[in-house]
Amino acid sequence: MPRLVKCPVCKTEVSWEGNPHRPFCSERCRLIDLGAWTEGRYRIPGEKINPESKEEDDEQEEESS
Repeated sequence: MPRLVKCPVCKTEVSWEGNPHRPFCSERCRLIDLGAWTEGRYRIPGEKINPESKEEDDEQEEESS
């Protein structure tokens, strides 16, 4: 019996095995999800980085190399 999963975008049940778009049901749903990431709708929790301190850290690493 094939394993069925729900597409995270449209919730359609699709077979996991042999599905080139898994876990999505189609290329369309893959692109919708990718667009959500690029627009910042999904975020990975963590501390915010101050862009100025990041530049200082990069400069210090270059000096110590």
